[in-house]
Amino acid sequence: MNVRNKQEGRNMMKKILVLEDEISIRSFVVINLNRAGYEVIEAGTGAEAFEKLRIHPDIKVAILDIMLPDINGLAICQMIRKKYTYPVIMLTAKETETDKITGLTLGADDYVTKPFRPLELVARVKAQLRRYKKYNAAPMQTDDVITHAGLVIDINTHECWLNDKPLSLTPTEFAILRLLCERKGNVVSSEELFHGIWKDEYYNKSNNTITIHIRNLREKMGDTADNPKYIKTVWGVGYRIEK
Repeated sequence: MNVRNKQEGRNMMKKILVLEDEISIRSFVVINLNRAGYEVIEAGTGAEAFEKLRIHPDIKVAILDIMLPDINGLAICQMIRKKYTYPVIMLTAKETETDKITGLTLGADDYVTKPFRPLELVARVKAQLRRYKKYNAAPMQTDDVITHAGLVIDINTHECWLNDKPLSLTPTEFAILRLLCERKGNVVSSEELFHGIWKDEYYNKSNNTITIHIRNLREKMGDTADNPKYIKTVWGVGYRIEK
């Protein structure tokens, strides 16, 4: 078995839920994910997605369209986040900036804007799976803890506390906060954060995923952009946590 076949064999163990009501788009996505070696679970409505999620608890990534004939895709994302931590990628129309922000606030990890290139979506899936695998990797040691001004990040258990109170963070939010704390005192650009978390070759300056995740982090930490105690914006450059 060559390297490609081995990789495809590993991917076939990973189920991807694709929720999209437009058959032509869904078929196109399914074909490209199948070619990449993934098993695809299809759904055309929110109700069907709920049923598929019940039948297939071993799904590894969910790709969710927002505009559906019955249940809003954002509601599906919210339901997933109550039970699972696996990556969620939202499919959004180009003009719906509010949907992007809402999706990421509800726990989505990324979004792809229609129309999109199928290979870009496949690349996003691969990047999310790499991040998720790293996030859930077995700890190599038991004392890997980052502390800063009342903030405690336990890298091994993926838990975070602020002033002795637990912070409920998504895997992506945890990864961003961890990276900023590890680079404490240095400015980290959105591009560096994007590549550091997702290893995503499709980053572009118009993608505001990091900005929205930072906004969510600040809200959960009781921080503000105008007078931040933790995450400071260095305009035109990136973000920094002071030493």
